[in-house]
Amino acid sequence: MYNEPIFLKPVFQERIWGGNNLQTLFGYDIPNNKTGEAWVISAHSNGPSEIVNGPLQGKNLAEAWKEHPEIFGKTSTEGDFPLLVKILDANNDLSVQVHPDDTYAREVEGESYGKTECWYVLDCEEGAEIVLGHHAQSAEEFKGMVNSGDWDKLLRRVKVQKGDFIYVPSGTIHAIGKAIVILEIQQSSDITYRVYDYDRTDTEGNTRELHVDAAIEVTNYPHEEVDSRHIEKVIDDLVSTQLVDEKYFSVYHWKLDGEVSRKLESFLLVSVISGKGNVMVDGQTFPVQIGDHFILPSTVEEYIIEGDLEIIASVPGMD
Repeated sequence: MYNEPIFLKPVFQERIWGGNNLQTLFGYDIPNNKTGEAWVISAHSNGPSEIVNGPLQGKNLAEAWKEHPEIFGKTSTEGDFPLLVKILDANNDLSVQVHPDDTYAREVEGESYGKTECWYVLDCEEGAEIVLGHHAQSAEEFKGMVNSGDWDKLLRRVKVQKGDFIYVPSGTIHAIGKAIVILEIQQSSDITYRVYDYDRTDTEGNTRELHVDAAIEVTNYPHEEVDSRHIEKVIDDLVSTQLVDEKYFSVYHWKLDGEVSRKLESFLLVSVISGKGNVMVDGQTFPVQIGDHFILPSTVEEYIIEGDLEIIASVPGMD
């Protein structure tokens, strides 16, 4: 039986809007000062995370998912790992974009998943804002405002601060604004349709590709607000806040000052966003600190966490 956490090494992605906050805030050894993303729990083919401990050390998460389904409570090797966890350093504005749902992704792109995602704001400057939704009432109105470049009238902008949580269903027009660092939990998909990229160019003077027609096709009309009520529970020394409980994932914010013992019903994705402490499984102790990311496999029945820690924990949907 696999009875220890599976620790993972981040995969870094260079982006035109990236910076160096992944090094400054988390101590990561980033490749350059345009590092926009750390894929910290990933089995996606564009950047699978390497396992750094235990019997599967040296394998990546995609290999573990296929070769050892029992670790994840599975009885077969069918299907893809469902979630992808990232940290994004938006040193500049991300493009205005949208992602398709599962049906469109499968029928048009030939991919397993569309992309519903959510964001937890780890850090940001005062006055930082995101794009979340639009003001058009129909696809025709949306297309007309895009063609005329009336972005200020079209886009719905929302100010954010550290500790905010944002749920972004597929079909939602969105963009992370500059000076924001977020933890993103999403379906394991890399399909993005850009609507607007501020006419910026790369080092060779080229603009990035836009996907306006596809974006218009998959966007939700009109934009609908999402219920953002959270449920808080106190368990021993742990304050657990359920941030979202939806089809694809349930996400929790944990604030621990002391010790808590918990049982595991499904494999759990864990990101330590502040502090340090220990995870104890079956008499073994594993030190953890800010910037660590690991999976507690389904084969672990019970575990203990101790320390002064802040954690984002994610459980995949059961579909």
